[in-house]
Amino acid sequence: MLNWGWMPQPILGMELSEIQAALGPNQPAWRARQVYEAVYRHGASSINGILTLPAALRTDLAARHPLGLPDQAGRFDSADGTRRYLLRLADDRTIETVLMPEEARDTICISTQIGCAVDCKFCLTARMGLERNLTAGEIAGQVLHVVRVHRLDPRQARVNVVMMGMGEPLLNLANVLQATRLLTDPDGVGLSPRRITLSTSGIVPKIAELGKEPIRPRLSISLNASSEEQRLALMPITRKYPLKDLMDACRAYPLRPWERLTFEYVLLAGVNDSDADARRLVRLVAHLKSKVNLIALNPGPGIPFETPAPERVASFQNILKRSMPCFVRKPRGRDVYAACGQLKRMSATGGDENARS
Repeated sequence: MLNWGWMPQPILGMELSEIQAALGPNQPAWRARQVYEAVYRHGASSINGILTLPAALRTDLAARHPLGLPDQAGRFDSADGTRRYLLRLADDRTIETVLMPEEARDTICISTQIGCAVDCKFCLTARMGLERNLTAGEIAGQVLHVVRVHRLDPRQARVNVVMMGMGEPLLNLANVLQATRLLTDPDGVGLSPRRITLSTSGIVPKIAELGKEPIRPRLSISLNASSEEQRLALMPITRKYPLKDLMDACRAYPLRPWERLTFEYVLLAGVNDSDADARRLVRLVAHLKSKVNLIALNPGPGIPFETPAPERVASFQNILKRSMPCFVRKPRGRDVYAACGQLKRMSATGGDENARS
């Protein structure tokens, strides 16, 4: 987490009561509401741009608190319409955010940490290690940046947010939950909780903690293996949270009436993509109210696995479809390192963009 002792705390990320405190004891409560709605609902780009406030108050507030929106340090456009954004934060570090537009909806993939400590062996982000957690404002700010640039209105259009970018969201749960409250507040950004999904590698105690929250994203489990031995080789976090404990946490998770668990399964050629793997996966998850998303590996420099052939993916899916909903996630933005598992601040040619930005 950022240590705000060495820099003024931004307005972005504050909830209404925190904005009231930032304005000071002499300001009425409705002034805080004006700031809150200007930032989260109307997408203000600066404190001085909040024209519902008196000029003197704008000047005073701006002198004490920056707004806190990220700066755009780079943009990479895929041939399929996907856009990968490199966003610069207040401490000059950078993160990545991806927009995947489709005819019926727009999906924004956001980061929750800079880098990741989980070390999944098929993921480029893991090769960065963990630099730090993002604040609630830095998490929500990614959505606000994309919404502003593309003139999207989450209250009118179908906008989905997936916390599947850099980082393990459950290792930054407090900030993830605060960002979720800001994004789903009808007086703020106005997203439905049904349209926000959090993907975890399986931090078992935090899954239980998440389930107790009244306002929370949908839960997606990055499973990627059909046995303990296989998962341990691919996802070292399994050493701390064994597959049995993870499945127990999934069974105990309090699904809302409209909700299913999602299991994400990255297919690696010759490693976890056999018909026998598919049958083991059925036995593992078929008893749960769930669906499975299959992801054929998105390759990257230094990743020691290969993408399975389309017919192998189809065979795997057909076995699962007999017992549960199963979908193959269409790869988006592979050509600009914007696809699932590819976020490592790469240039379009495979170099480290962060070194040049």
